[in-house]
Amino acid sequence: MKQLLIALLLAPLAALAAEEGYPLDHSPNDPRDIVSLQAGARTYVNYCLGCHGMQFMRYSSLRALELNDAQIQDNLMFTAGKIGEPMKNGFDPKAAKAWFGVAPPDLSVVARSRGADWLYTYLRTFYRDPKSATGWNNAVFSNVSMPHALWTLQGQRRLETVGGEEGESHRMQYKWTEISKGTQSPAEYDATVRDLVNFLVYAGEPAAVERKPIGIAVLFVLGVLFIFAYLLKKEYWKDVK
Repeated sequence: MKQLLIALLLAPLAALAAEEGYPLDHSPNDPRDIVSLQAGARTYVNYCLGCHGMQFMRYSSLRALELNDAQIQDNLMFTAGKIGEPMKNGFDPKAAKAWFGVAPPDLSVVARSRGADWLYTYLRTFYRDPKSATGWNNAVFSNVSMPHALWTLQGQRRLETVGGEEGESHRMQYKWTEISKGTQSPAEYDATVRDLVNFLVYAGEPAAVERKPIGIAVLFVLGVLFIFAYLLKKEYWKDVK
């Protein structure tokens, strides 16, 4: 009976492991790194904002990245007339759906829904696939409709898979082959993706950096108050039998 209970508890974990597929790399993002956030914002507006908007993020919010209004308007604001407007994309959703089969999603909270590690790995694992409609595919997101927007930076690669029978994707081995070089070295491209993911994480919750220290302080205060409340309770009830 005990063995059966353990098996039932571990079954969901085993099923999850069987469906993992391509292993995710750890994203070395740091939401306190202002320079990285500025670089990520620049990469986003130049390579992503044409298709993917951020309806919950306003250009004025970029002031928190130690940028003034002139820097934002001159270097980052391409799809709005006023700095208080949301970071909307410059793409017609109907045209996008006709071209890619699906309208590009809004990325305001993509880091919270997908996770930083998933995004970091996804943006580094595009490969050429002549069978797909766009000529691109992705090791993390199979048959993705999105083409590789950063391919000029990373270059073009081919992916070969070895092993892994049906239902055993966790045993698959992956071999990457370079087709053509990009304008950046592999280390430089990884840094670019890190900055971009860093910005996406920040955009998903801009107040996270301030919220976490405040939360720790609140828990500490509550802990101290609990001690006094406990001592008061003992003093109040000491004569009650």
